[in-house]
Amino acid sequence: MPMSSDGADEIDVEIGGAPEAPAPAPEAPPEPIDDDLKSVVEALLFAAREPITLDRIRHSIPGSSRARVREAISELNLDYDSQRRAVRVEEVAGGFRLLTRSEFAPYVRRLLKARSDERLSSAGLETLSIVAYRQPISRAEIESIRGVQVGPILKTLLEKRLVRIVGRSEIIGRPLLYGTTKTFLAQFGLRSAKDLPRREELLR
Repeated sequence: MPMSSDGADEIDVEIGGAPEAPAPAPEAPPEPIDDDLKSVVEALLFAAREPITLDRIRHSIPGSSRARVREAISELNLDYDSQRRAVRVEEVAGGFRLLTRSEFAPYVRRLLKARSDERLSSAGLETLSIVAYRQPISRAEIESIRGVQVGPILKTLLEKRLVRIVGRSEIIGRPLLYGTTKTFLAQFGLRSAKDLPRREELLR
């Protein structure tokens, strides 16, 4: 057995293989935001495909609160207004969403050029407006107002998620009742059905 220079026995240790690699550490949550809160809120609003509530925004940002998030949204709108930006944060359908200002709508429509098969027909718009103003309402009641059958139109509105079934009537036969959806509110930039224009406003 070989001896070390200090007289101690050298011991050869046989290693049975490379040591196991340590398990990867779990991904750390993002650091609490302070100075960049406004920018983070803007990023979330930009990424969201639908209106996003204060609570969803707050839960996505460690250390934030509903009050701080709402303040950040107000600051964003002040920035947009002062810089004459084309967008603004609006409260629609129970949440917040980045929307193009109304004065730029004609240009946006020309760019998008929605296909005719995706547009609602005049009959569809008329049926949708009846549902919006008279909800909850049955198919028979809609047909009584319009004077024509609306089965295929209601089916289209349901497929586009502009209308939903909200219950059944208590009358004989218990027909289905229809009402509008959050998609409808978001599509028309409304917070709730209470924000629908009054009849007098439409007649102006």
